[in-house]
Amino acid sequence: MIVRRFQAAVRDSLRHLPAVALLGPRQVGKTTLAHAVAGSQKSVYLDLESPLDREKLSDPTYYLLEHRDHLVIIDEVQRMPELFAILRGLIDRGRREGKKTGRFLLLGSASVDLLRQSETLAGRIAYIELPPFDVLDLPASKTTQLWVRGGFPESYLARNDGASVAWRHNFIRTYLERDIPQLGPRIPATTLQRFWTMLAHVQGGLFNAAQLARGLAVDGKTIARYLDLMVDLMLVRRIQPFQANIGKRLVKSPKVYVRDSGILHALLNIGDRESLLGHPIVGSSWEGFVIENLIAAAPSNMLPMFYRTAVGAEIDLLFEHPRHGLWAIEIKRGLSSNPERSFYAACEDLKPAKRFLVNAGSERRALDRHTEAIGLQDLANVIAAL
Repeated sequence: MIVRRFQAAVRDSLRHLPAVALLGPRQVGKTTLAHAVAGSQKSVYLDLESPLDREKLSDPTYYLLEHRDHLVIIDEVQRMPELFAILRGLIDRGRREGKKTGRFLLLGSASVDLLRQSETLAGRIAYIELPPFDVLDLPASKTTQLWVRGGFPESYLARNDGASVAWRHNFIRTYLERDIPQLGPRIPATTLQRFWTMLAHVQGGLFNAAQLARGLAVDGKTIARYLDLMVDLMLVRRIQPFQANIGKRLVKSPKVYVRDSGILHALLNIGDRESLLGHPIVGSSWEGFVIENLIAAAPSNMLPMFYRTAVGAEIDLLFEHPRHGLWAIEIKRGLSSNPERSFYAACEDLKPAKRFLVNAGSERRALDRHTEAIGLQDLANVIAAL
């Protein structure tokens, strides 16, 4: 069993707060991690997709008070948004009675923004996003397998590439035909799959709603709604451009990535490493893989962005940290690659505190006075240490 590093963060948050929301897409390992966190302490698990468990919460206040001495784990909590107001009252009541921490562990397949539309638990809850497996969960020798198959446990741990691809296709179909309709949106599965596949084809590109709208024969507002849904479900990453008054014409459209590289490859019918290396998407796939891993490693106050000017100066990934300033990251797969001239031009504009070129190797070396070549796992460790 692979021990997730987020387990310690969840335990620590429960020691300090009454509630923790562990968020992530379906099948990412939230339930397994929750049971590991509970360990041998008294706990009760409720799955809101189960009619029996939903029946237990027909009178939620009574049931939860009966289990006030347990860690209550509630799975798929976004399916019962009215529960948040009740939890708020129970948490405040528990605080008055001296029960201040470790009450509720909420598991959700929707983003923080979506959950915050429900009754606020501000000051009472910590939100922790659990991504698929990443390079800090696994040895460096497994990075290529992780890139090809993606980080969903069932896909990564499959007995061979064929079984992994089959699992991912089933995952996509289940999300489109069952999970998304249960959340409310009435969008035909075929339409949403075409949209998801179109995003895969333009992985890492600027979001062009008009172009996608023409391809699906819908309007731009509908495309924006589809994108919001995929972002809320934590299946697609939307990265905003860096904006500053520096006398340059800056790109204002966000960049969009299918978050899990294995799902990206399944959408494009890429089955193994050799097929991936010969595919036109290989560079964009590696870029998205690196970005997801670095964002997963970064502290929550380290904001990811990108930088691009109208004349082509560009930084693939830009982190802004309140104490450490701007970090500029160029992403290349080749071991002997050097940053593009556009990267140096962008660095002249922004004067970042740190400059890195991330490649697929493990050697760390200086490229010039300001820029360092570094492997993905090493940079992830550097960022995580912040």
